[in-house]
Amino acid sequence: MFAQLETVIQDMEKGDVSLEDSFELYNRGMTLLKKCNKAIDEVEKKVLVLDENGETHEF
Repeated sequence: MFAQLETVIQDMEKGDVSLEDSFELYNRGMTLLKKCNKAIDEVEKKVLVLDENGETHEF
């Protein structure tokens, strides 16, 4: 997803993109960004921290 998002950003930065294409790229980018954020949030909830006593605690 991150690679796809990077491609969208690169496409938007091109100077020859029409307004309609820019709007489509923006919407696709926002959808990908939401999916990326959701995936990151899910991973953060699963991460455990190991303390100095060797016990695990949720992050």
